[in-house]
Amino acid sequence: QVQLVESGGGLVQAGGSLRLSCAVAGRTFNGYTMGWFRQAPGKGREFVACISWSDSDLYYADSVKGRFTISRDNAKNTVYLQMNSLKPEDTAVYACAARSFGCYNDYYSYDYRGQGTQVTVSS
Repeated sequence: QVQLVESGGGLVQAGGSLRLSCAVAGRTFNGYTMGWFRQAPGKGREFVACISWSDSDLYYADSVKGRFTISRDNAKNTVYLQMNSLKPEDTAVYACAARSFGCYNDYYSYDYRGQGTQVTVSS
């Protein structure tokens, strides 16, 4: 049973920073592309960022480019999302996901998905 467990969410003021973590358990992390997605209240799920196994591919949504950074530590089976200059419109539940192929912005194309962690940005 593969489990993805997110942590690091919380309440932060606009302009602040948070770092989300996603730990993968239950199987090897090797070869998996990891993605972050978010869903705000009343809105659909939105692609945020993804990173390939070898770090050779990095993609970001235009809305977060220059503010968010995705990274991974394969030795720790963990992927991170560093979020800087946060805005109220970044408020959402953030979830990580893993897939055996390359980066893609469709949440349901990922083989495994976490439950998510809440990020709230106050104005």
